[in-house]
Amino acid sequence: MKKDALLKCIAETGYNVGFGGRKHWATYDIVDKVPGLIGFFSTAMGVFALVYDSLSAKDISAALVVLGLIGLYISFYDSKKGEYEKAAKAITRNFNSLRDLYRTVQNNQDEARNEGYYNQLMAIENEYYSTSISKQILFSDWYTHYKFFWQYQIDWVEEQKKFSFWRDKIPLTAWIFAAFMISATIYKIVIASAIIMPCP
Repeated sequence: MKKDALLKCIAETGYNVGFGGRKHWATYDIVDKVPGLIGFFSTAMGVFALVYDSLSAKDISAALVVLGLIGLYISFYDSKKGEYEKAAKAITRNFNSLRDLYRTVQNNQDEARNEGYYNQLMAIENEYYSTSISKQILFSDWYTHYKFFWQYQIDWVEEQKKFSFWRDKIPLTAWIFAAFMISATIYKIVIASAIIMPCP
């Protein structure tokens, strides 16, 4: 295999492994931190509701019930929290191994060694697939995009992948959600203006 093709393969695998590792960390973070935040927020709102009658409104109470349901959904993953952390650590090591392999191949001048490097790549990839957990928590994709593109050192992957801000760094579901919210806002404005406008 040619050096350029091998570098591209390593970077593509690096993207999959790096994103997968960050997704495991995202699930772990959500399961570990969000229930505590929900509990604190709900308790604080309950205390302030004793003082301010406006916080006892039905919409606030409904929002707190929804937060409670979110906490319940997240609790289903709590028993496997340790597994997500263990897998995330192993996959992070895989990603670091791929980075080192990429730099080694980049500096290598002997094409005859490329087959050995390719075999290393396949071994790391197989280890990643055997370690990763397929079931991830809802909305972990959005958090993963943040963790991968904004917190992680991925310059060596970007050398080959050439990520774009609009297509790669923002999740497709975030675009769909934004389009829905904009459409709903425009719809509300149109309806409100139709009600306010006097009849001719």
